[in-house]
Amino acid sequence: MIQNLLREIFTLFTLKHNLSYTLYNSSAQLPEEWDTIAEKNVFLSRYYLAVLEKAAPDNMQCHFIGLYNNNVLCGIALAQYINLRRINTFVEEKNSFCLKDYLFKKFSSHIIVIGNNTLTGQNAYLLNDAIAEKDALRLFEDVLQQLKREYRKKCIYVNLLAVKDFNESELPNFKAVGYKNYYQFCTQPNMIFNIRENWHSIEDYLADMNTKYRTQYNRARKKAEGIEKRKLTIEEINQQQERIHELYMTVAQNASFNTFHLPKNHFEVFKQQLQDDFLFYGYFINGELVGFNTLVKNNNDMDTYFLGYDDSIQKEKMLYLNMLYDMIGYAIKKQFSHVIFARSAMEIKSSVGAVAEQVYGVIKHTNPILNYFMAKLFPYFDPKVEWKERSPFK
Repeated sequence: MIQNLLREIFTLFTLKHNLSYTLYNSSAQLPEEWDTIAEKNVFLSRYYLAVLEKAAPDNMQCHFIGLYNNNVLCGIALAQYINLRRINTFVEEKNSFCLKDYLFKKFSSHIIVIGNNTLTGQNAYLLNDAIAEKDALRLFEDVLQQLKREYRKKCIYVNLLAVKDFNESELPNFKAVGYKNYYQFCTQPNMIFNIRENWHSIEDYLADMNTKYRTQYNRARKKAEGIEKRKLTIEEINQQQERIHELYMTVAQNASFNTFHLPKNHFEVFKQQLQDDFLFYGYFINGELVGFNTLVKNNNDMDTYFLGYDDSIQKEKMLYLNMLYDMIGYAIKKQFSHVIFARSAMEIKSSVGAVAEQVYGVIKHTNPILNYFMAKLFPYFDPKVEWKERSPFK
């Protein structure tokens, strides 16, 4: 029995000393083999991470993590420091004193998260067979603590540590691998549109819909008459940069909860880095840009990215709903498996056929007293959105 215990201790000691991590602050520093692991998710590729490096939100700083087994890269991850003091978080009370916003900024404004705060879904890390997930998670906990210490040297006192976003089947057993006193949370769901095998065109999609929702489709398309939609080049994105940002901010400022705003050059840099894997569609009336949406090709999935619109045109032309139909039509035509619609506007996304997928994470306050009450504090600060799930298909 003692021999078995000693053998187990020796194995753990050896494993710990074979495994290591390196923090990178620039995509140019990343090892060449990085993209070999990242090929499963474009949002962890060097091309995309360069977007975050060159055009991240002003209140965000990114760190790239390489995991090593015997000095061989076996895992990659993204960590972000977020400063919520630099943004109006709770938008619904922006015109008056907001106690919730005041308390949040005072006690929870400095955050380090393993994951991507600009996206929904498991875009935190990828591993190969040379490292077990439980060992990677232990290293990530060490990374969180190291980053906390490094920011403290800059006189930045981190309030919250987190790892996100996982669906139910992906969610690791964080407690089992040493994440003590972390609170497991669940926020607004990720809206996933599943493309059926028998769909080869938008007509196939419509044929499977109930009469009510086919009528909705036809009405929206009728409303959109007079709008010209076209794919924008990088030069056109640059020329329209001010207008694009104005339309993006119209949507962003209407959100109930904000943790960042994209900079003006974000979409131009995105197009530079991802080229044909990043699609930018502009919607025009009489030559004026009144809306846009963006898509990212991610293997078998089509990820919807950010969009913007003129609020008055959106209501008159049902522009947002038409954008959703356009995204679905493109993904069906190109035979993707899913459209990842992400968070927000759950009900209207549900009305076109997207299904809610719950996403989870873990979070810990660095103040032990506040962390003790995390189970009550988190629901208080997490904005609740009431919505009704729709069933558009027969």
